[in-house]
Amino acid sequence: MTTAGPPLDQPYDGAPLGAAVRRVFAKYATFHGRASRSEYWWWVLTAAVVGTVLNALPTLTDGIRIEADGSTTITGPHGVILGAIWLVWALATIIPTFAVLVRRLHDTGRSGFWVFIGLVPLIGALVLFVFTLQGRRPEGARFDG
Repeated sequence: MTTAGPPLDQPYDGAPLGAAVRRVFAKYATFHGRASRSEYWWWVLTAAVVGTVLNALPTLTDGIRIEADGSTTITGPHGVILGAIWLVWALATIIPTFAVLVRRLHDTGRSGFWVFIGLVPLIGALVLFVFTLQGRRPEGARFDG
């Protein structure tokens, strides 16, 4: 018998892949509360793999051809369709990706406004990376509810 995990308003430590992805979509635009490391990192892995596959498909199926001069040419309707599918995925996941990042920052005891440090080239992304690797802090509970 499997358990459904904790309520959606609580972080799910040790969340399996499927549960983590379901929770991200269930809390699609929820910027309050907290997300555990496993919830966040399973989502990052899933989004990266799906995005990479969808981005590569037009090229791999010869729907987009890269010319010798570096330019690209769409060679058929499937290239446009696959490119459109990637665009839909990218647009559909941008909000939940930021939401789970903000909830992860909350779990480490930080305000979601720390997400803006990512706008600082190189250093900002590194700081966010380190923050998301850190464990839960008790003061993060203030972001629940």
